Parts: sequence; C-alpha cells; structure tokens
Amino acid sequence: MKINEVTVGGPCWVEHGSADPQGAQRFYGELFGWRAETDERPEARGYTFMRLDGAVAAAVAPLMGEEQPTAWTLSFAVADADASAALVRGAGGSVLVEPADALDLGRFVIAADPSGAVFGLWQGRTLAGVEVLNAPGALGWVELLTRDPSGATAFYPAVLGWTVNPSEVYTQWGLAGLDFGGMLVMDDRFPPQVPPHWLPYFAVADVDVSAFRAGNLGADVLMPPTAMPDGPRVAVLRDPLGAAFAVHAAGGGG
Repeated sequence: MKINEVTVGGPCWVEHGSADPQGAQRFYGELFGWRAETDERPEARGYTFMRLDGAVAAAVAPLMGEEQPTAWTLSFAVADADASAALVRGAGGSVLVEPADALDLGRFVIAADPSGAVFGLWQGRTLAGVEVLNAPGALGWVELLTRDPSGATAFYPAVLGWTVNPSEVYTQWGLAGLDFGGMLVMDDRFPPQVPPHWLPYFAVADVDVSAFRAGNLGADVLMPPTAMPDGPRVAVLRDPLGAAFAVHAAGGGG
C-alpha cells in the first residue's frame, strides 16, 4: 500500500464482526500483538478497538444480527456518508445498512457492490480511521475477489474515485496513482458457494513465521506462504472463528 494515512476514497477501517469477540481478541492479540481496548459505554455494545503499540489498528465487534456471518469488513473513507450511499445506488450497488451515526466517532454505511461484495463507508468525526497502516501488524493491502471484474472497475471509480491500473495478471486500485489494493478474478478454484468479498491483508515481518503461528493458534492455511510474481510473499488464512484474511511481507510492495 502506497498510502500511509487515512485518505478520502482509500481504506480507513477494518473490523472483525464476530460471534465470539473475546476469541477474536485473543487470536489476533497473539498473532499481531494487538491489545484490546473495549468502549465501556453501554450504547457501544462491547465495541473493541485493537491497538498496535498504542495506535488503533483494527476493531472487533459483536455481530449485528443472526444473518451476519463472522467476517472482516473493510471500510473506505468518504466526506459525506449520505451522499456516498446515493452514489452506491446510482452505480448499481445496494445499501445494506442506511447511513447512521456511530456515537460521536463518525457516520457509517454498509453497502454491497453489484456482485454482492460487502464493504463499509466511513465519514469520520472524532475517529478518522485506523491510526497505523503498512507497519507489521497493521493493514497493508486490500483485495476484492469477484466474478465480475468489468462491473467492479466501473462501480468503484464511480463511487470512490479510484484509479484502475490493469495488467494481464492483476488489476490494482489507487488514488491519484498511489495503489492501495487490487482485484482477483474468482475462477474455478473458488467453490460456487463462496461469495465475492473483500479480503484484508495485514503486513508482517515474516510471512512464514506468521502463517505457522496462526496455524498453531487454530487457523486454517488456505494458501501457504507464496512469493507473488513481482510482488511480496503472501499467505491466506482463515481464523478459528471462520473469517478469512491474508498476510504479506511488510515493505514488499503491493
């Protein structure tokens, strides 16, 4: 990721919605060194910030309803959540959770692109977003897995103003040419029941060590540590609660 701070249009938040928030806190605390800090206000419903050396790196939250799966949700920064929700609809997406205030922290929207990949929009107030990017243990890349690449390359630039850097192997998303994520086309390797989705990548000092540690903590290794062509070493994992995520070598490029 070439963006090192929260920028309008770019990734700004990563939240683990979990049926077992304490289990998620333990797992990621052991894996990334995060420290849990729960908002004690009753109206916060146990929302927990995960801090990396004091800086907010992610969050863990209880599920909002029985239909919500345990999963990571990525959010992108916007200047106006209500206007951005209208852009989502105008570009063929859907709004799953209407614009709403999150206490004094900001205003959010949960949306889905035309293929069904879920993501959030965040209008920060007292909380702009994560306080650290790209460092080991922090969000370092975001990836859309989709069966409709042409639809995605039309939708996200219209809603969030992204640039698109295509290649024969991998399309990358950017802002003013600064890449922060990519798109992987889902092929026959993905069972039909796996929906389009956004996958967070966390930077780590050593991918092999992190994948081994995750396995010892109960995670499944979906893709073992692999060196990407012209890219970093990566691994794709599924935590013990069922949420997929990936790790990549810090400082290794997209």
